[in-house]
Parts: sequence; C-alpha cells; structure tokens
Amino acid sequence: MPADSNVLEKRINGFIREYGLISGGEKVLVAVSGGPDSVSMLHVLNSLKETLDIHLHVAHLDHGLRVESGADAEYVANLASALGIPTTIEKTDVAEWRSKRKISLEEAAREVRYRFLDSTARQTGAKRVAVGHTRDDQAETTLMHILRGSGIQGLRGLRPAAHIPYGAREDGIWVIRPLIEISRQETEAYCATNNLQPRIDTSNDQTRFLRNRIRLELIPLLRQYNADIDSALLRLADLAGEDTDFIDEQAAAVCSSLVTGEGRLTCLDSGKLRGLPLALQRRVFRIMIERVCGSLRDIESVHVDALVRLLFSNTGRSVHLPGGTVVTNERNRIVVTAPGTTACPWPVLDCDYMLNIPGETKLPGWLVSATIMSENFFKDDDIFSASFDLARIGKRLSVRGRRMGDRFHPLGMEHSRKLQDFMVDSSIPRSWRDSVPVVCSPDQIIWIVGWRIDDRAKVTTSTQEVLRLDFHRAE
Repeated sequence: MPADSNVLEKRINGFIREYGLISGGEKVLVAVSGGPDSVSMLHVLNSLKETLDIHLHVAHLDHGLRVESGADAEYVANLASALGIPTTIEKTDVAEWRSKRKISLEEAAREVRYRFLDSTARQTGAKRVAVGHTRDDQAETTLMHILRGSGIQGLRGLRPAAHIPYGAREDGIWVIRPLIEISRQETEAYCATNNLQPRIDTSNDQTRFLRNRIRLELIPLLRQYNADIDSALLRLADLAGEDTDFIDEQAAAVCSSLVTGEGRLTCLDSGKLRGLPLALQRRVFRIMIERVCGSLRDIESVHVDALVRLLFSNTGRSVHLPGGTVVTNERNRIVVTAPGTTACPWPVLDCDYMLNIPGETKLPGWLVSATIMSENFFKDDDIFSASFDLARIGKRLSVRGRRMGDRFHPLGMEHSRKLQDFMVDSSIPRSWRDSVPVVCSPDQIIWIVGWRIDDRAKVTTSTQEVLRLDFHRAE
C-alpha cells in the first residue's frame, strides 16, 4: 500500500497516458464529493496539471440527503480555493426527483449527479469529467451486475472512460476514472500522507443501499471462500471487457447494412439479423436501443434475450422495455420505437383502393397479394396475412382507412362491435388507428389488417374456394 505521494502520482499519470484519458490543453471537470477517493484524485490531478497541460474546475453537488451535506460542500469549496481551482457547487432535492421518477434513492442520486455534471461540463467548456471510482468500486460494480442478472456487457463493469450518462453523446463529454486501478486503501493513505483530512460519508455504512450491503456484507462473506475475491472479480471484468470490445467492433461493422431510419424510430432488417451469430444479435439490439433512447439504463440480459426471441416470433409481436421503448416484429423488419414516440410507421389511407383479385395491388406503404386456392394451405400465424371464404365475400374488395360508424363482427365473438371500441379494447395506439388498413366487401368489413378478420368471412369446412390476402410493407 504505497503512501508515497510521488509513487501514486506516477501510477495515475501513467494510467492516464496509457488510456489517453486526457488530451493536452483540455479543461477537466473534477467531481469532488469530499471523501478520500475524490479528494486524493483532485490533489493528484492538481499536482499533474502542468505535466498533463490541463485546466481544472471542481464540481460538487449537495444531494440534500444528510445533515452534514452542507459541511461537505463547505469543505470542498475551501479545498478548491486553497488549491486555486474554480468551483461550481449546487444543491438539489434528490428525494423529490426520486418521487417524480418513481425510482430507487440510489438511482435518483445517480441521475441528478450526472445531470449536474453534464450541465456543469457544458457551462465550463469541459470535455472530460473525472470521477473518483476506485479498484474497490470496480469489484463492487461487477458483483452488483452479476446479482442483477447482467450479460457480458455488464460484467465488464466500470470503464476507464465512457460517455457521460444522460448526456448528449454528440457533444463528446466523457467520464474518466483515473483511480480505477487504485485501491480505496491507497487513496486513504495518500490523504493521510498529505494531511488532506477528507470528509466521511456516514451513509456509506447504511445497509439499506444495495452497494453498501455488497461492500459491507457480501464481499467479506465471499472472502471466506476466496481470500482474493476482489482480484477474481477484477479479472472477470477485464476478460468481459476484452470480449465485449471485440463483439462491439463486429456489431458496429454490420449495423450499417441492417439499419434504416434514424432518430426515435429505427428499423432493422430482420432477415439479415437472423443470419448473424447470437452474440452479434444481442449486441446489435443493445446498440439500437442505445441509439434510439440515448442510454441502456435498466436494460438487462433478460430484456435482450426477449428481443432475440422476438426476432424469431410471429409478425406483429412486440416487446415493451423498461423506460417505455417498444420493439415490434413487422414483416421483414424489427422496429425500435423510443419512449413517447407513437408515430405509426404505416401511412394513412385517405381513399378507397380496389384490390386486384387475383394479383397484386400497390397501395401507399403496402403491396397486397391476392391468391385464390381450392383449399387453405396456410396457418394464419402472420398478422399481415389472412384467409377468407371467397363465396362469402366475393372479388370486389377494397382497402381504406377507418370511418365514423364502422362496425364489424370480430372472429370468435358472438355479436358485431363498433370498430372504435374494438380498437380501444385491442390497445391499438390512438395515433395508429387512422393508419390501420381496413379491407371491405361491398356489404361489410372483412378484415382489420394486423388484428382480426370478420367472423362471417372465415374459412369453414364447407368452403370451396379460399382467398388469401398478404399485406407486405413497401417503401
């Protein structure tokens, strides 16, 4: 456990240069809580500022959760002033944010902290935000992710550098972790050697927080089975990181041929995606969710596995992810829709379009194929395909959007219903309803495409000729 300041400074300087965490001439925002980790980090970076050619700015957020939080803020202000470093200190109500977001206190504190750091970095012109995560934090994070059922992506734990959470990536603001290979004991020893007298966060001893229970209870228990469990967890994180980096490179390379559309509604070529190895399928889904939504918060391996199953499921199925993202299996493509985005990918049909029967008919956004058969050779497991008794419906069929007063007799029900009521009960989004194709004969609606045919048009044992309609998405 080196207490010599020069030894620790050399190690951190070497780590920063090895990973290219900071470029010369940059402004670095240093997040200082007042604890030994962040205080030692600030002191070291200040000692290295000429060597690294950097400019520092201290940021401290008072979460308003502890009686002593005000004294912590005062300590950080005095420390930064003594070092001649400009400071931004703010106070926020984490409890109110937690209530508003309906999340855990830990997650609420994390969100407001990073939002504060992102905002302060923009105001000060910093492209790097240094945080005091240590080797111990890395081991705890890896174990926490294991307990939460993380995939390999989560097992790699904390990276030396990563885009700042909840921020806009295109702005290039990065979180850097200069202490990630330094132990907590080493930061405490450094503070003692340099008479820094950091603050003690009493909430670190409260076992109501998961991370604290892992640090205070679970890791000591695991040391009874493996005295060097910390190193084992760090090796696991390193190996997972190497494998993940390789898979990331491969997935990024194939994404360009899979993806259409940008922004909050993005589409993937499901046929090409099915042909990829499972590891790449999983990673492509993660990349798409992160692109559309800006983060992977609360996305775990169980959710990614559900998306892989969706890829091989029937057309029309959807997976609703934490945070409101919806992923839908359409014919030949997977649609990823960001939270709050309800824009239907289908165009509104504002007039009647007569179908060529048999044959093909081009509609706005659709290509409809009509086939007449002597018997039904198909299972209607694709929501954009359906079979009908031709004698009951005839060949004079048209496609249109819904109209006021529309009624039909949904398959399997005893009576007819208002189409509006059917759409509400079927959870069809309000903004989608005018875009849902409605197939009609001269006498009745025979099919609400994507949802239900009319019971009176169904194929029965007495059917002599079957009409098969297939709706294909067309650009």
